[in-house]
Amino acid sequence: MVFLPADHPLTRALSERNFTDPTAVQTAVLDPAASHRDLLVSAQTGSGKTVAYGLAIAGTIFGDSLVLEAAGAPLALIVAPTRELALQVHGELSWLYHYAGGQVVSCVGGMDPRAEQRRLAKGAHIVVGTPGRLRDHLERGGLQASHLKAVVLDEADEMLDLGFREDLEFILQATPQDRRTLLFSATLPKAIVALAKQYQQNAWRIAVSSGQQGHADIEYRATLVAPNEIEHAVVNLLRFIEAPTALVFCNTREAVRHLHAILQERGFSAVALSGELSQNERNQALQALRDGRARICVATDVAARGIDLPNLDLVIHAELPQNPQILQHRSGRTGRAGRKGVSVLLVALSRRRRAEMLLQSAGISAVWSGAPTAEAIGKLDQQRLLQSPFITENLSDEDLAMAKALLEERSPEEIAAALVRLYRSHLPAAEELFDPGANIPAREQRDVKEVREPRGKKGLSGQGVWFRLNVGRLKNADPRWLIPMICRQGKVTKQDIGMIRILDRETRIEIDATIAERFAAAVALIEKAEVRIEPLTEPPSPEGARGEPRKKLAHQAERPLKKQRWKTKPGALKKNK
Repeated sequence: MVFLPADHPLTRALSERNFTDPTAVQTAVLDPAASHRDLLVSAQTGSGKTVAYGLAIAGTIFGDSLVLEAAGAPLALIVAPTRELALQVHGELSWLYHYAGGQVVSCVGGMDPRAEQRRLAKGAHIVVGTPGRLRDHLERGGLQASHLKAVVLDEADEMLDLGFREDLEFILQATPQDRRTLLFSATLPKAIVALAKQYQQNAWRIAVSSGQQGHADIEYRATLVAPNEIEHAVVNLLRFIEAPTALVFCNTREAVRHLHAILQERGFSAVALSGELSQNERNQALQALRDGRARICVATDVAARGIDLPNLDLVIHAELPQNPQILQHRSGRTGRAGRKGVSVLLVALSRRRRAEMLLQSAGISAVWSGAPTAEAIGKLDQQRLLQSPFITENLSDEDLAMAKALLEERSPEEIAAALVRLYRSHLPAAEELFDPGANIPAREQRDVKEVREPRGKKGLSGQGVWFRLNVGRLKNADPRWLIPMICRQGKVTKQDIGMIRILDRETRIEIDATIAERFAAAVALIEKAEVRIEPLTEPPSPEGARGEPRKKLAHQAERPLKKQRWKTKPGALKKNK
């Protein structure tokens, strides 16, 4: 592909990287109408923005020459929201400007500022950094802004979300008034538009609409799991989808530490990436993924923007993203550069409605299913073994001689079994998962009005199946601890529980008939439970019981249990203390 004259040094760099077809954003920024103007560009992650603005500023910093002058005060400044993105941009621009003799210097938090200052003093054509560190160098005089011809704000919406507005304004005010300002953002909220109006002049606006393009190379799946089996579902997904590189997202640092430890214990080659790690630790984790020493990265949303990992074919959302934008940024780590990718949302039963709204808001259609079972993974392992190079590659004479020697000592079945055992010894064991029932048409097709109405004194209005628990009033049975225990053992949600009747020596509960069979199967799997749950053969009589129905009101679903009111016999709990 020819963006610039054939003899231009950037053209040579692009050719060596096999850049044959420009992306939409790259074509747009090189339009003659956009030449030498301020640009306000909205384009999704993974659209080739780094190369786009690297080419866009080339005409500004090269001028009429095809060779850059000796490095001195920087000519272009690139501002990125995170260390990882800044370092990635540094790498991209370094190869792009290699044959032009371009000197690119990075300035990011977590690195030695004195070493950065020494590199700046030696001279640079382009400086890439994070807002806080760049401001620090400007204030200390290490970064000279007087010769800047172009300033690029990459992922500007993310920088504002992270609270860098004051730093950005300081940087822009410290640069020459006649500079070019290129503002790139995945979205254009009011704050971004206001920033553009204040610091750009006659900006050329470019909107690369993603439409279906943003999801064209990504297959979205939504996987229903029991709330206490999220980690096991991650294990099975990683075993079922053998991606060269996989990224697993959690919402908190603690969740990252926990899941990372679980995966390492299971035998996965995994690294962690979160904001609490030092820059050196984060660089080492990313390098382990790039050179193949690790296959899985467990990360917070610090990795959702700007991280470009090779062969990343799988993204797993172990916890639901906070909003549609984060979902798209996370998923956008895969399905890049023409590769196909898979994005899987793990959805606890009680979070299904929220997940559906999240997907709908993002304009994404996902395929709903349960998590891969251990049986399905076992069958897939068999197919993979038959296609393994150990089986398919041509055998040498030495291999055949050893095989004949083995056949003289052992039967073919024994040798084959040993091969299977050797193959499995390097694979993490699949987990036995409870099937939550991904397709529950009776529940999904109910009228919305019916779901939101209280059940009244009849509980589930004849739609319930009764079960008994071997604890009652004499053992301080109370809905405040019974309900979480029932949900945990039966793999259900609070909304699936109807009437609760507490007797002296037992408690009787009503479970929605549409999931009663699944509930019975789940509690039957528990061998040593302090509280046993078993089906009742006949519906209970109301005499001698106390309790009231669990109301299925939308606004009560998320209330703390302590705010619910239950009918209790006066003095009953006090007497048993």
